[in-house]
Amino acid sequence: MTTIKEIAEKAGYSPATVSRLLNNDTNLSITADTKNKILEIANQLGYWKNHERKKLKPTIALLYRDDDTEQLQDEYFTSLKDKVNEITKREKLEIHTFHDISELIKKATNFQGFIAIGTNKPEILEMKRLHEVLPNGVFIDTNPMPKLFDTVKPNLALTVEDAVDRVVEAGYKRVGFLGISEKLNHMRDVRNVAFNECMWKFADKIEDNYEIVYAKQYSVEEGYRSGKKFLEDMKNDKVKLPDVIISASDTLTAGLLQAFNEKGINVPKDIAVVSINNSKVANFVSPPLSSYNVDQDKMVELAMQLLIDHIMDPKRQPVEMLLNTELVVRKSFVPKGR
Repeated sequence: MTTIKEIAEKAGYSPATVSRLLNNDTNLSITADTKNKILEIANQLGYWKNHERKKLKPTIALLYRDDDTEQLQDEYFTSLKDKVNEITKREKLEIHTFHDISELIKKATNFQGFIAIGTNKPEILEMKRLHEVLPNGVFIDTNPMPKLFDTVKPNLALTVEDAVDRVVEAGYKRVGFLGISEKLNHMRDVRNVAFNECMWKFADKIEDNYEIVYAKQYSVEEGYRSGKKFLEDMKNDKVKLPDVIISASDTLTAGLLQAFNEKGINVPKDIAVVSINNSKVANFVSPPLSSYNVDQDKMVELAMQLLIDHIMDPKRQPVEMLLNTELVVRKSFVPKGR
């Protein structure tokens, strides 16, 4: 069993300093370099195999990638950021926020790990450089490099599948979908993929002229534009108005409802709507949204656990954790049996 004395001798610091760090003495004042060196030696010697892991309180960075316009308008990412700050404050962890990866790379030696939030996709070389200088990182929701870093995110594919299951079970035949353009992140959105797969799965139960509209960004304005697109296509006889629309985001759905209200389209009488995120806006639009709840508190808690685990076991491979969602039923859609 590795001892405090062995770590102290190899790290070049006193046993008292090592002991106070590993036992989270809040009054201990040491530099980030000292903390990193002691923790690195503790990892090398296998100290954590026989000692309580939950005691570790690292200094971490929050990488909040908020360059994209939709993050200024979609409260989802802002809420995640706030919850990270709440948990670190509660756990008395030191955290510093960065909006640019290059800045975090420059100051990487000050931290033992990082948590990242946002959809802005960085350059591959930049991500590889970050991994070289700060390999312990967890991305919440969107991870541009899952081969390098841990991921915690909602199971959106299963969410869309469940939504389609429910609307088909409720007897809806014309199913529409409001998604996000795949050009936004230069990657396929799992919600788009899942919806298209479900259309094949239920081909014998739904009409094949279903409507799909892709928004350019997560904003009320784009949701409004998309709602007008649904109505315009219907007016031009391209498609019939769907019986139900599954929307990728409450923010988009708020704009969608506005467009429908302007044209006298009654939700859910004329068309039902199922949304995702269960954000604050879901309760205050008219009608209130039936929306899938994403447990952000649990995602952040799991991200913190993964980060601590990786700091103490840096050789392990990156992992991906998926959290199921739950439909909160309100007035925009009522499942069969409710």
